Amino acid sequence: MRRFEGKNVFVTGAGSGFGRRTAQRFAEEGARRVYLVDYNQERLDDTAPAIEEYGAAAHKICLDLGDMDSCVEAVGRALAVDPKLDVLVSNAAAWVDVPFIDLETADWRRVLSVNLDAYFVLAREAARAMKETGGGVILFTASIAALGHGQGFTAYCAAKAGLVSLARAIAVECAPYGIRANCVSPGPADTQQSVDLVGEELMDKWRRHGFPVVPANRLADDIDIAEAFLYLASDAAKYVSGVNLVVDGALTARTYDVPED
Repeated sequence: MRRFEGKNVFVTGAGSGFGRRTAQRFAEEGARRVYLVDYNQERLDDTAPAIEEYGAAAHKICLDLGDMDSCVEAVGRALAVDPKLDVLVSNAAAWVDVPFIDLETADWRRVLSVNLDAYFVLAREAARAMKETGGGVILFTASIAALGHGQGFTAYCAAKAGLVSLARAIAVECAPYGIRANCVSPGPADTQQSVDLVGEELMDKWRRHGFPVVPANRLADDIDIAEAFLYLASDAAKYVSGVNLVVDGALTARTYDVPED
């Protein structure tokens, strides 16, 4: 399929994981330009050829999205290339694993800066441009952490819950401009972020033997999440706005199992 023929797509956290695969899939389906945003230049350099092999132009933007001025600059760089922006996928993430009672203000601010403040600024700048060019689609990587709590991840959970609310606000306020906004909430996944969190040895075990915490008994692959983004960005979802699409192998559908003993 070529659902995004000629479209301009902006993806943050594009150097690895969900962001990289999502950017690649947009290129496969005809995107004209893909703006790749990441704080890691080496990862951007590695990702760009995977975009260009499908004929899309890969524009690398290396910035720290924990700084709100950098978020404005990132969108500005894209709009300087072409004033039309069709799809924004805001996906970059940061986290700390610290008990609530020990959480320092600086850590709280850093996590919210990357996971909520940046999403707000990027979406605002994108929406301003989309309003002038006939509309577009704004998509956020939220998380099942928006629906509950994992110990040690207070700031992350709070930020992701905020994203779900932010997407709904954008969906309502920007509907008159032809702009849709939605979230994708992944469950546990096989990504670089997961490796960073638990280590390669444990990740390998889960890859080989399954992940029984999830009813589907596996971690999400990056393609599972990428396909959710492409659906929401496509005309197949043209009446879908303000939703949080949970992609978690039925994890959050489960309540509890009766103990055998």
